[in-house]
Amino acid sequence: MRFELIDRILELSSGERIVAVKAVSLAEEYLSDHFPTFPVLPGVLMLEAFTQAAAWLVREAQDFSSGVNLLRYARNVTYRSFVKPGNLLRVEILCRRLARDDSDFEGIGYCNQEEAVRAKFGLMHFSPRRDGAEQAAMDQQLVAQARARFAFLRQ
Repeated sequence: MRFELIDRILELSSGERIVAVKAVSLAEEYLSDHFPTFPVLPGVLMLEAFTQAAAWLVREAQDFSSGVNLLRYARNVTYRSFVKPGNLLRVEILCRRLARDDSDFEGIGYCNQEEAVRAKFGLMHFSPRRDGAEQAAMDQQLVAQARARFAFLRQ
């Protein structure tokens, strides 16, 4: 199962900064277990929202050449408030270093103008190398899908 944790990109400074939001809905299935009588967005998914926002920043800055973006590390992660159904999580990600294969970021997540989460984290990014015309066509299709999703998020 894949969770899409970025609903809209509000601001983007290429290779430098991204601001995005996640609208938390009671319909999201993980909330039934976390916690049954007090549903909140799990902290690990707040960090995943940071990762996904940063991945969009990397893709855009590298002209969508990095197909795979994975969390490399997370440090100094602090949680300060809950994000409940009906709330927006606004993530502000600042790129500290962007290289071909990896990058470093600082992120702050806000809910109702209050800080909910903060972290320093890094991504590793790459594009799988595949041989053959069929694989190249699949890669082009994946890039086209990523560009379309990115355009939707920036509307």
